[in-house]
Amino acid sequence: MMNSTVSGFRYARLADELEVNIREGIYRSGEKMPSLRKLHGQTGLSITTVYQAYIELEKRGVVIPRQKSGYYVKPLLGQILPPPEVEKMRPVPKKVTMNTLAYSIVEDMSNPDFLQLGGSVVMPELLPFKQLTRCMRAESMDAMKRSLMRYENPHGNAELKRQIAKRMHGQARQAITDEMVITSGCIEAVSLCLQAVGNAGDTVVVESPTYPWFLQIIEDQNKFALEIPTDPRTGIDLDQLERAVQKNAVAACLLVPNFHNPLGFEMPEEQKKALVKMMGEMTIPIIEDNIHGELYFGKARPTTLKSIDRKGLVLHCASFSKTLSPGLRVGWALPGRFADRVKRLKMNSTIASPTLNQQVVAQFLKTGAFDRHLRRLRSALKNQITNMALAIARTFPDGTRITAPQGGLTLWVELDKKVDGLKVYQEARKKKISIFPGIICSATGRYRNYIRISCGYPWSETIEKGIRSLADIIKKLI
Repeated sequence: MMNSTVSGFRYARLADELEVNIREGIYRSGEKMPSLRKLHGQTGLSITTVYQAYIELEKRGVVIPRQKSGYYVKPLLGQILPPPEVEKMRPVPKKVTMNTLAYSIVEDMSNPDFLQLGGSVVMPELLPFKQLTRCMRAESMDAMKRSLMRYENPHGNAELKRQIAKRMHGQARQAITDEMVITSGCIEAVSLCLQAVGNAGDTVVVESPTYPWFLQIIEDQNKFALEIPTDPRTGIDLDQLERAVQKNAVAACLLVPNFHNPLGFEMPEEQKKALVKMMGEMTIPIIEDNIHGELYFGKARPTTLKSIDRKGLVLHCASFSKTLSPGLRVGWALPGRFADRVKRLKMNSTIASPTLNQQVVAQFLKTGAFDRHLRRLRSALKNQITNMALAIARTFPDGTRITAPQGGLTLWVELDKKVDGLKVYQEARKKKISIFPGIICSATGRYRNYIRISCGYPWSETIEKGIRSLADIIKKLI
C-alpha cells in the first residue's frame, strides 16, 4: 500500500497517484505503464524523478520491470481485500441432496447470450485452436480411417499415455503408463476412482466448500459426505480431519490440494506430506483432483499428493479440459493400487474413450508447443483474476472478502451476512449474467452469503459492466 513516510517527495506523490490509478483500473494487470519520457512530458517532472517513482512502485510490489521494455502492472492478488473467514462447523457425515440449480448453471455455461462469470471455463481465444486443427489435418486419410473405424485400447491410446507420462516427471513416484487410464475428462476419472474405493453407504471426506459436482457424484453413488473446514489460503484443517476420521468410518477423501475450486489455494508442502502420512497410516485412499495443476501463478508446478504417496493410496485425476480443449474431453486417472478396479469400471461404462480425440492431443503434445501455450495462459489468467478482484474491491459494498488464488480460474467472494447469494444468482440471471451461488458448494446449507466468480475470460467493458450490475444487485439486498 502507499507509503506515507515518503509522501512529501515529488517522486512519492507521483507513485501514489499511479498506484491509485492502478487500483482504480485505469491501468490494468499486465498492462504496460507509460514510458519515462511520456510521464516526463505529461507531468513536467524530470526523467530522474519519474524513474524514482517507478522504483518506489516496484518496492511496493505494484509494478514490475521488463528488460528493454519498460514497467508493467504487477498482479496484486494478495493485496486487495481480506480473505473469507473459515466457517465453523462440527463435521458429521451427511446424505447429499444436490440443488437442481446445478443443471441451470451448466445450461447457462453453453448459452452465448450469457456473460460467463459462473462456469469455470477458459475463453476459447486463450486455447490453441489453430494448432489443434493443424494436428488433426496432419492425419492421413488412412490414419483417420483407422482412428474412426476401430475401438481404442480400453485403457487409453499408448502414445497419449507416453506423452502424459513425460509431462509428469516429479509428479508420481513410479512408472505410470501401465497404471494410467484415459477418461472422458477429469470428472469421469474422479467418478470411477470414487466408485473403485468403496460402496454405497460409505462416507467420503470433502473440503468445505467443495466443487458441486463432487457432491453430485457422492449423491448418485449413494454415499455420505463428511465436510471438513477448509482455509482459503492453506487448505483442509488437518486437526479436524484427524478427529473426524477417528470418530467416523471413512472410505476415502476427495480433495483438491492444488488450486482448489472454488478457493484457489495451494496446500503447503508440509501439510501435503502430513495429509498423505495420516491417511496412509489409516489406509484411507485419497482421490486427488489436479485439474488445475498446470495453471499455477508461481514459479514452479506444485507438488502432487501422488508424488508423496508410497502405498498406492493416492488416486490422481487430471485432464486437458482447462488447459487445451474442454470439447475433446481427454482426462486420465492414476489409480495406484486400485488400477485394476478402475480399468474394469471404465470398460464396463464406456469400453473406451474416443480414438481421434486422444490422437489429436498426443500429436499436439509431441510438437512441444504445450509449454509455450501454458506460459501465455497462466499469465493471462493471473492478470484476469487480478483485474476481476480489483473491480470487486472498487464496486462491491464495504466488508466484502475475496480469495487470493495461487492458480486456477475462480474467485470465492464472501458477502455481507444479510445478502443471500441465491437471490444474487437469480437477479443476475435475469440480466443474463451467470454466477455460482455458494450454497451449492456444500451439502450442509452453508455459504448462503457467498458467490463464486469465474475469471476465464479476459477483462473487457462487458465484464466491467457485469461486475457493476452484480454490485448494484448486492447493494439492494443489504
